[in-house]
Amino acid sequence: MDLNHILRFYFITDEKAPACPPVKQVEIAITAGATVIQYRHKSFSLKDFKEVEAIRELCKTHSVPLIINDNIILAKAVDADGVHLGQSDEDVSIARKIMGPDAIIGISVSTIEELEKTDLSFCNYIGAGPVFATDTKGDASPVIGLTGLRKVTERSPLPVVAIGGIDSFRVDECFSHGAAGVAVISCITRAEDPMGRARELGMACNCSPRALRVGWNNEFALIDKLIAGVNSSDFIPSGLASFGLKVPPGDDAALFETITNLVITTDTQKEDTHFRRDWQTLEEIGQKAVEITFSDLAASYAQPVSLFINLSIPSYMSEPDIENLYSGIGRVLKKYQATLGGGNVSSGEEFSIDLFAVGEGHPDIFPLRSNALPGDGVYVTGPLGLARAGLRCLKKNETGYPKLIEKFKSPLARFDAAKILSEHKVACVMDVSDGLAGDTGHIAAASNVSIRFEPTSFKIDPILAKFCDKYSLNPEKVMLAGGEDYELMFACRPEIFEQIKKKLPEAFQVGECISFSGTPLMNVPAGVLSFQHGQ
Repeated sequence: MDLNHILRFYFITDEKAPACPPVKQVEIAITAGATVIQYRHKSFSLKDFKEVEAIRELCKTHSVPLIINDNIILAKAVDADGVHLGQSDEDVSIARKIMGPDAIIGISVSTIEELEKTDLSFCNYIGAGPVFATDTKGDASPVIGLTGLRKVTERSPLPVVAIGGIDSFRVDECFSHGAAGVAVISCITRAEDPMGRARELGMACNCSPRALRVGWNNEFALIDKLIAGVNSSDFIPSGLASFGLKVPPGDDAALFETITNLVITTDTQKEDTHFRRDWQTLEEIGQKAVEITFSDLAASYAQPVSLFINLSIPSYMSEPDIENLYSGIGRVLKKYQATLGGGNVSSGEEFSIDLFAVGEGHPDIFPLRSNALPGDGVYVTGPLGLARAGLRCLKKNETGYPKLIEKFKSPLARFDAAKILSEHKVACVMDVSDGLAGDTGHIAAASNVSIRFEPTSFKIDPILAKFCDKYSLNPEKVMLAGGEDYELMFACRPEIFEQIKKKLPEAFQVGECISFSGTPLMNVPAGVLSFQHGQ
């Protein structure tokens, strides 16, 4: 969560601007490039609930966070992204408990004294002001001026949003005095030309304007557009027959060419469990969803043939959003010479992607988790722990390790490694999706062996080592807990591995199989837990 970006152009609704009601205000602000919206309505009642829902839909459609002023229960009821509280409102610890760990929570501060007495451990940002005189808020504190703003920004451990009497001519002054963002109300809502003033404010904040979008509403037209886009010549340069489909999407079912060794796998991706739209673009989400589904085919020595997708789409998502998702999907299909076989689109409360992949298996061998034997070594095809560290970077807004973030956002199915393993007839393979400790447990259980780890022999990626050193983490534990690395893990005789390593120099040993000793995993450091999606 990049708060410095989110807070830059902070628009607050004005309940006392009858010529421009709040929903229209939000449309104007979003169009002008607002980066966050706060719904403020001091006399709110249930008759205003539909107004808040409409604003929430607008914000979600345009991926703009929605903050509710003062009212924690309303914020929770409309699934807002956060809440802003004043000094006399509910305790911020209550807001955090109700809203959850990922909510954006702000607190108003007018003086250094208020700053020092406020518990900021539950907050994400501070609203400081009024910086200039304003008539918008009748109970506003005394003006603190730019000098007061500077004092707060210098003492605050959190980003500060300047508020009070700010217009496009005063934006630069606020930024130069340490503000991460500026909050505005009346300079837009009570102007003769609200859109013009909003655009000026957006330009002053260096925020890009947007075209206003509406949520999708035509299932069949959308399906036709998605199929046409993904199966166009941009992604599939030759006839459908060469890609395994005799009858393409559009009928009740697809007709395949004969597949000698049919291999099938499924996966699901749910928003806020497997991905977050403030961390990844929709194109990146589409690419990752296909890569990790195809990773199961790679671990089975199968080549992708076709993909089926069922989408559950909230009403606030626009058609261009969904087309961007399918653009990422199409790029991966082209990469692996596979087709989109079909699927379904339905309306739902949550955004989720269910994938069903069809592949053609190896003619001679199908690797199984149950094929590990005592005396086998356990190996992986490449570095581990990078994706988990990348997830931690995203959660902490740590931008200094782009390689780690990229490993989490854009994993690759290891078909290249699978080809080498199949050439050496390795019979026990799986991809590492739930962490090394968790996935080796699956092999141990299926093969009725115990696997003894050798953490001191782990090959630690240099960037992971630097990251762990900065945050006082044990890199071996990070590698064992892991998650979403999608390297291949395999078991084979040590002499076979020596031959494989000549072609896969990044591969290394993580353990060895012994006769079952009563426990599936041995020599696991204390505190290591396998990866859980959404954590």
